[in-house]
Amino acid sequence: MSLWILDTDHTSLFLAGNKAIAAQVAAHSHDIAITVITVQELFNGWMGKLNDPAQANKLAHLYTKLWETTEFFKIINILNFDREAENCDQILRQSYKSLAKKKIEKDLRIASIALVKNAIIVTRNYKDFSQIPNLKIENWTE
Repeated sequence: MSLWILDTDHTSLFLAGNKAIAAQVAAHSHDIAITVITVQELFNGWMGKLNDPAQANKLAHLYTKLWETTEFFKIINILNFDREAENCDQILRQSYKSLAKKKIEKDLRIASIALVKNAIIVTRNYKDFSQIPNLKIENWTE
């Protein structure tokens, strides 16, 4: 049995109603997770939108979407960035200097959780995630 971890992009696409991802999530519903890193990234995105004066006329819509996201968090398995994942992250950064870039910091944290859990990352971001040794990757949008 495999564990699939949706990265933040795939999670956002799922929440937006992407049919291909929804079909895969339905097929593997008991073996799907996201990470606490994705929770952070999604909340950061919502805070940016909610605090943007240009979005002031869309508050009801934005808060409804934020509420839907929090409801999703109640039913999805959320994996923690625990001490074991932190150790994996540090080892990867020390062993592979190319991974010590701010640009992929959160992707590396998600990947560290996946490596510790022997899980598959579900992402379109092959460019960044493929730099991480031994990481299994799938794209459910194709």
